[in-house]
Amino acid sequence: MSNLSTVPPEEAAGNAVVPCCSPIIAAELSALDAEKLAALFKALSDPIRLRLLSRVASHPAGEACVCDIADVGVSQPTVSHHLKKLREAGLLTSQRRRTWVYYRIAPEVLPALAAVLVLPARI
Repeated sequence: MSNLSTVPPEEAAGNAVVPCCSPIIAAELSALDAEKLAALFKALSDPIRLRLLSRVASHPAGEACVCDIADVGVSQPTVSHHLKKLREAGLLTSQRRRTWVYYRIAPEVLPALAAVLVLPARI
C-alpha cells in the first residue's frame, strides 16, 4: 500500500511529489515512495531553505517577491539556488512579474506533508 502519489506535471510545478493523506504509520512505505518523500525532506533540510520557505509562508499577502525575502545572510546567487531547489521539489510555485519573481507555497504540499507525519491519538 502506498502513502505517496505523483502529481501530474500539468498540475504542479515540476515533477512534484505530494504525499496523500494517510499517515506514514498507516502502511509501510515502498522503496520508491520512501525516495520521493526523502527528496521533499532533503529540500527542507537546509537552514537557508527553511528560512526562505518560512518567509514566503508568513508573508501577509500569501506570496512574496524575491526582493522581500532575499536577505537571509547569503549572496543573491545562493538565494536563487535555494529557491530553485524548493521549486523543483514542488514546495514553492513562482510567477515572474516584470523584473521580479513572486513565490507562493504550493497549496497542497505542506498540509500533505503534515498529514503524513501525524500520529493518531492513542487511548
